Amino acid sequence: MAQNRRRFLTGAGVAGLTTLAGCVGGFGEDADTEFNVGMIYASGGLGDNSFNDMAQSGIEDAQDEFDLSYDQAEPDDEGEFDGHQRDFAEGGEYDLITCVGFAQEDALAENAPEYPDQNFMIIDTAGIEEDNVRNYVFDEPGGSFQVGHLAGLLTAEEFSAGDGETNPDEDVVGFVGGVESPLIESFEAGFTAGVEYANDDAEVISSYVGDFNDTSGGQEAALSMYQDHGADIVFHAAGATGVGVFQAAESEGRFAIGVDSDQSLEEEDYADVILASMVKRVDEAVYTAVESIVNDEFEGGETEELGLEDGGVEAVYGDTIGDEIPDEITEQVDQSRQELIDGEIEVPDDPDDV
Repeated sequence: MAQNRRRFLTGAGVAGLTTLAGCVGGFGEDADTEFNVGMIYASGGLGDNSFNDMAQSGIEDAQDEFDLSYDQAEPDDEGEFDGHQRDFAEGGEYDLITCVGFAQEDALAENAPEYPDQNFMIIDTAGIEEDNVRNYVFDEPGGSFQVGHLAGLLTAEEFSAGDGETNPDEDVVGFVGGVESPLIESFEAGFTAGVEYANDDAEVISSYVGDFNDTSGGQEAALSMYQDHGADIVFHAAGATGVGVFQAAESEGRFAIGVDSDQSLEEEDYADVILASMVKRVDEAVYTAVESIVNDEFEGGETEELGLEDGGVEAVYGDTIGDEIPDEITEQVDQSRQELIDGEIEVPDDPDDV
């Protein structure tokens, strides 16, 4: 295994519609390495300090460990997924093609049967049962429950740290989603359930921006929650849109919770208002899939779920202000984590079921 498994790398992606950006070792069939991987990122591309960058961190870790080269594509929108998947699969020179994000499911469901000798992996869906596709999913509701539990406890407290503070007179928190979909709604459901578990009196305000790469939209949604509803803390599951949530928290002197990576490290300018992040180990899924190829153990037609027990998702306290959260609160969050693992708490994946 790579030595630094918690290294979160940011990328400077330059791939366009038909251009593949290559890494050390050459390109595709011309690579001088033993294994070649194609990476197709979610729309929005690298530099999001979140979902896509976590995927790149996984392939970079694998490259450090194995005799590996990789090429990458950064689609501008969902309509490009089909073409990129076919471009990578057509020549047959890649040992694995990695499809980052649930939005690639429809294209892959069409393409995988067309290239039965090509191994694929896809993140965030369990919907493809082809023998050459391995699905990776995460317990987003469980991880989101944890940060919801934290938010529900803190909103009832008179708490200040860094550049933020709560208003104990208003038990209100918020959730900002990117594109409204079953996956992102599962973050909302888990978060809301965690808030209610901690605090029956707390109110959760939710909003969907409709985009994972709309910083101004994220800022506007969060500002409304802070200013109009008195929210103390806003959790986002919105990719680069979430940077706007951090900007709003900073300007209003409130708090935010990040997603996918430890965003108190990745978004240092806002570390003084980031209480925690719901880390989702997309890097681990990519690394594990590559490792299975290297060891000739790849199993298609299967789904692997990464959850709280194995560290696939976890609540990570902010690097700058996390230590200031009272022990009696972190101890309760620790306790609920174990109860989740033991099956004593059931978390819905649909907000309507909370």
